[in-house]
Amino acid sequence: MTDILISIFALIVTLGILVTIHEFGHFWVARRCGVKVLRFSIGFGKAAKSWIGKDGVEYVIAPIPLGGYVKMLGQEDTSVPEHSAIPQSERHESFACKPLWQRMAIVAAGPAANFLLAIFVFWLIHVSYGVSGIAPVVNGVLDESAAETAGLREGDEILTVDGEPTMIWQQVTLQLLARLGETGAVNLTVASPETGRVREVQIPVRNWLGGETEPNPVADLGIVQFEIPALIADVISGGRAEAGGLLPGDEILSVNGEAIRGWTHWVERVRANPELSLDVVVKRNERSQGLLIRPERTVLADGSVIGSIGASVRQASLADIVPAEHRRELQFTVLGALRPALQETWNKSIFVLDSVKKMVIGLISVKNINGPITIAQVAGETASYGLDVYLGFLALLSISLGVLNLLPIPVLDGGHLLYYSIEAVIRRPVPERIQAWGLQLGLLLISGVMVLAIYNDVSRLL
Repeated sequence: MTDILISIFALIVTLGILVTIHEFGHFWVARRCGVKVLRFSIGFGKAAKSWIGKDGVEYVIAPIPLGGYVKMLGQEDTSVPEHSAIPQSERHESFACKPLWQRMAIVAAGPAANFLLAIFVFWLIHVSYGVSGIAPVVNGVLDESAAETAGLREGDEILTVDGEPTMIWQQVTLQLLARLGETGAVNLTVASPETGRVREVQIPVRNWLGGETEPNPVADLGIVQFEIPALIADVISGGRAEAGGLLPGDEILSVNGEAIRGWTHWVERVRANPELSLDVVVKRNERSQGLLIRPERTVLADGSVIGSIGASVRQASLADIVPAEHRRELQFTVLGALRPALQETWNKSIFVLDSVKKMVIGLISVKNINGPITIAQVAGETASYGLDVYLGFLALLSISLGVLNLLPIPVLDGGHLLYYSIEAVIRRPVPERIQAWGLQLGLLLISGVMVLAIYNDVSRLL
């Protein structure tokens, strides 16, 4: 129950920040352009609280935190200024009677505010926390994997992915995620550990992970980043681990003669061998000892069958997993943090836009569309990980909101900008009949996406 309440609170706070910033962008530019703002609402539904400000604007807080709006004088008036229903005395404050460039600026200000928020958040993260991570040094390459076939070797450091520099593993993952659903080759520039010689590695992909909802591109290529040591913390009483003689403190060295790289590798071997005996070698009290363990057959909710033994991993610190020479930390000055903040906002904006395009043309699954339930869960989890992690999630959501609002779909800001662009060409407003059709089409499309997002959320919970 506590986790649910935290997730709900995190959702309200997160959406509240994003919506407020977005609508304030419209509000601020409208006021600068001399447009009379009638109402500034955060949330939808019947007002939970409202008041009239000294500027004459009605400020509203509504209970449904999935959006908001700024109501301006003449905003719904789509006729030409000469035929506007706005009284002559108020036309100078009417949105509909403002020059085209001002109307476009007001509409574009909402998404622009979301991008500015992302830039500010990334700048704040770089100034306050810097950038830290683990150098993209390959800890291992799976046998017969795509990476091994292409020539990637243990110890190689990945310098670039498709020409983009990669200083830490997070950057490698982000660049690989940008290739989801594609066919072609992932181009890596790597440096050999012994000689330092730089070489190119091309890994072919085909419709790569397009149907996955939780893709792990690094692992799919057969690349091992780093592993938690396969150290046993606890053994469940009556389980197969206890029956096979496994004890807390044991370190798994090999299974059926195959060296075990770490905990994930060990779990893979256990899960892949239900009711099959495994010859396991462990290190106990600095000595090797052989055990015979037979994983129990377990049926998961989706009907798949795996092996399990009833043992848990001992938690390890970063120092236990990663050598000091592989840790990367960068600190930035107040001015120096601006460039990486701009670059990160740009890169993630392109990534979101490219992902939308791939969903539309069917390269990646629409199951990746997330709704409020998933956002609430992720917001709650990231908040528990630390302020810097939550802020990074907030910035990514702000970028997503900005990009999606610029799509040329009626109802969204991008749809209005499309109409104004047409107006700039034909020298008159788009006919009201066409705008009405566009509104219905846009509402149908957005409603369908929302239903799909909520369906995906519920499906993940079941």
